[in-house]
Amino acid sequence: MKSSDELLQLFNQALDELPLDKAPSRLYDPIRYVLSMGGKRIRPTMCLMACELFSDEPAKALIPALALEVFHNFTLLHDDIMDKAPTRRGMDCVHIKWDENVAILSGDAMQILSYQILGAAPVEYLKECLPIFSQTAIEVCEGQQFDMDFETQKSVTVAEYMNMIRLKTAVLLAASLKMGAIAGGASASDADLLYDFGLSTGLAFQLKDDLLDVYGDPETFGKRIGGDIACNKRTFMLINALDKADPATLLELQGWLTDTTRAESEKISAVTSIYNKLNIKELCILEMGNHQKKAFEALAQVSVPESRKAILIQLANELTDRDK
Repeated sequence: MKSSDELLQLFNQALDELPLDKAPSRLYDPIRYVLSMGGKRIRPTMCLMACELFSDEPAKALIPALALEVFHNFTLLHDDIMDKAPTRRGMDCVHIKWDENVAILSGDAMQILSYQILGAAPVEYLKECLPIFSQTAIEVCEGQQFDMDFETQKSVTVAEYMNMIRLKTAVLLAASLKMGAIAGGASASDADLLYDFGLSTGLAFQLKDDLLDVYGDPETFGKRIGGDIACNKRTFMLINALDKADPATLLELQGWLTDTTRAESEKISAVTSIYNKLNIKELCILEMGNHQKKAFEALAQVSVPESRKAILIQLANELTDRDK
């Protein structure tokens, strides 16, 4: 079996060969720019890993892997516009480097391109993968809308938040694994188990993001610490703090959420102290562990030798043990 680095190299080579050197340049240049930013390439790597569980030819899953990565980067391009983000992976976002109209249209083209790529898949698995891809695409949009709704919603429950991150983040990881498994010739039950593994891994992955935003090391995290706190973003951390605080602590926390006169650094420090008081970090770590446990329980039922699963287990552990 190939290592994760070898699978990534296989994918990157295929990505480089996409025919994107076309006119008009202001449509295709931003697409090449976004795809050149790199990133973890988690989804295509998982897709190839899932294929290799059942086949000695992970390249069989290159088409769905490419479609998934192009689609994922399309969502990031549009997310950056909605979030008014200045940078992505240390580089100017497309709407900054060009403008919003270019970013919207290039994003639209990327979404269409992802379907064109998938449409070239072998007919023996295209019929199964296309509905999964389309369902996942609409669910990601649903998750993004829920996330935006939370910005003005008076209160958000933990269950609502977990559903949002399931849709916005976890389903794409799950679909990557299921489509890769189908390309590799997996049975329907094994493909479904890998979907479950990906769903739980995706939830743990997003919870780790929530945790790192508050408790990460600024030197390694790659983003400013406390960004979610600064903008009152509804995360697992904040929702649980609002739910578990005693009346006095709740009043203090709500004061920080509504006070626009204090320094941002002061707010981040104060809210973090409240999280510490309420053991929110430990609660998040426990929730991560619960989802990771569910992920490994699903993977254990997949009917291939345990030795072939080692690479997926390693990647899942890296996603929750990471510091960035």
